Amino acid sequence: MRALDLDYMLGLLPVLLKYLPLTLGMASVSMVLALILASLFAIIRVVRFPVLDWVTRLFISFFRGTPLLVQLFLFYYGLPQLFPSLTLIDGISAAIIGLTLHFSAYMAESIRAAILGVDRSQWEASKSIGMSTGQMMRRIILPQAARVAAPTLINYFIDLIKSTSLAFTLGVTELMGAAQKEAAGSFLYFETFIVVAVLYWLVVESLAFVQSQIENRLSKAVSR
Repeated sequence: MRALDLDYMLGLLPVLLKYLPLTLGMASVSMVLALILASLFAIIRVVRFPVLDWVTRLFISFFRGTPLLVQLFLFYYGLPQLFPSLTLIDGISAAIIGLTLHFSAYMAESIRAAILGVDRSQWEASKSIGMSTGQMMRRIILPQAARVAAPTLINYFIDLIKSTSLAFTLGVTELMGAAQKEAAGSFLYFETFIVVAVLYWLVVESLAFVQSQIENRLSKAVSR
């Protein structure tokens, strides 16, 4: 059995680290946009706006029921056939759009559950003092729901970071794309993918630590 090329692995580490900011940047932008969309979808589902509720249900069903890779290919390779102007969208933009829409569908259901989990007395008290639905959501319901949904949303962010590895299929040279190119050039596939796996693992473990700290603080706040 051939021994691992440790010198190659150590030399590869700083090369791949240069692409980590792009991976984290794509994940962060997608997370922010997905959170905005998911909150909007969740409110529509809770309030049950006519027509919009049906459209939102269809959106969530589609993006939860189809693979992320298929969605990325659909946005980057498929839609430009129908709308030629979309050929101007680069791989990074297409990946962010795909990740945003995909994860917003999952996050919307988590946020909706958190909203519905707010005690009904809070809803009734808000209405009794004359708050509109918008004021009630913004000032009373959503802040409480955010505390409940926070740990789950961090889990989605972790999944989102790992899912950015699919962006290389659109020609994006992020962490996984760079690893693929390095492996193809050196033929040291095992060493290359061990290094990239460790990098993803360290990022995820860092976020898991942050998540545990947030959960501890939230549990203390609730127990007071």
